[in-house]
Amino acid sequence: MDLSQFLSEVLSMFIPLKREPPLSTAVSRWLAEDYPKVSLDAAGLVALADLTTVARRTALTGTSCLFDALLLCPGLHKQQSAPELNGGEYPACAAMTTGYCFRVENPATVLYLQKVGRTGRLTTVEVSSPDMHQRPWRNWLDVLYDHGSATLASTFVYSIAIAMTLSVILLTICLGDWWALLVLGMLILARLMNVLVIRRRAALGWKGASEPGVKGDLLVLLSQDRWVRMRGLVDDLKAVTSGQWLREPTMLENALVAFATLLVYLDAALAGNAKQESKLLLVALLFCSVGLLGIANENTKTLKMAGRLIRVKNISQPYGRRLELAIQLIKESGRDDWAVSLGMIVPPSDDKTSTRGPVTM
Repeated sequence: MDLSQFLSEVLSMFIPLKREPPLSTAVSRWLAEDYPKVSLDAAGLVALADLTTVARRTALTGTSCLFDALLLCPGLHKQQSAPELNGGEYPACAAMTTGYCFRVENPATVLYLQKVGRTGRLTTVEVSSPDMHQRPWRNWLDVLYDHGSATLASTFVYSIAIAMTLSVILLTICLGDWWALLVLGMLILARLMNVLVIRRRAALGWKGASEPGVKGDLLVLLSQDRWVRMRGLVDDLKAVTSGQWLREPTMLENALVAFATLLVYLDAALAGNAKQESKLLLVALLFCSVGLLGIANENTKTLKMAGRLIRVKNISQPYGRRLELAIQLIKESGRDDWAVSLGMIVPPSDDKTSTRGPVTM
């Protein structure tokens, strides 16, 4: 016996020299022994998570398209709650060209301004109207997919999410798991019902009297000292700030939304009948889809609302005090009545006897 064998035997008495199996062997063993014991009977409950990703997508695009029905995400039954994402804030707004003060009544516009606004800074956004005489095929494309506010990155991840849904459907067919196919079909049907209701509710309604060709300049005072300046034609500004974004649902629309919500809950109950592989595919689809849709939302830099586009043009340097902002904008607009109404400055001494004061929101 040589020295190396002797040392090996001595060390083996105190230190086990057993080699760990390679990773591939460990994974194979887990799949063969432990994986069948994993219970995914409650996989359908993932769809009931109260996430706002789907509702936020609706607010960013101003409506919903038919391809959205193939995006199966947790919280899909909460799409109709999109107007609540602004947190109940309806900020004060002043027209620096006329001096009138009012509120921004569109919750989707408020949500976008909250997203792009920065504390202590003035964010300038431009409201524009795309070509109204675009080709008919583009109008049909808008029904399938909203490309007006989309970027290359958001379109790419959106397409991946749709491809994943179609792939999971094909895999469940190949597995012969009709329960899983039924579950996926119910989710798509529930999503489609919500999409159709959103499209009906988002129809253009009252936006005030038309003022063609007149340019407007608005200052919006948001919470947390976020200031936003909105510039564009008055008709475009009215379209994104006034009136209703989503009208009140009719009795039939309420019934469809309620039925779609029940379908999602029923889906959670029926998912336990699917095969183990299909349950795993369903959970993976829900997790990946909500992640991809969240990335698409973050890469959507433009808000599309009532056929208009809102995009950020400039974000200023921070102001030391709000009065500095007021003085700068008063010089640019040539009037200060709007600043008095917003409470940004005190009225001049000769106007202190006037009955006009700051607007209380």
